[in-house]
Amino acid sequence: MGRDPIAEIITSIRNADMNRKGTIRIASTNITETIVKILLREGFIENVRKHQESKKYFFVLTLRHRRNRKGSYQTTLNLKRISRPGLRIYSNYQKIPRILGGIGIVIVSTSRGIMTDRDARLEGIGGEILCYIW
Repeated sequence: MGRDPIAEIITSIRNADMNRKGTIRIASTNITETIVKILLREGFIENVRKHQESKKYFFVLTLRHRRNRKGSYQTTLNLKRISRPGLRIYSNYQKIPRILGGIGIVIVSTSRGIMTDRDARLEGIGGEILCYIW
């Protein structure tokens, strides 16, 4: 069975967020680098740095946490994998869904690379819907 790097990223971030970990480490690939840049640009993570161990590169992500007035913990990231290796989901640019009325983002893999739903609508291209983040 093959690896699904997008599902691994989503699962790692979700588990770290639920367990209140401040940093996580994920393997560095072209897909993960693009998704991490999108998450950083949209403000879902605080910081990213590239780290090397024995000829392998890793991303070290610093997650953003928030507390309410009473001090209890609230998760800030909700991630959902949509298209997967067994069932691919495609959409044209007019039918890309809006998450929470535009507050969340949809990560789309297009012919011009991986981008957010807003960028895909502006460029007028559709593609494979990878995941929802809100």
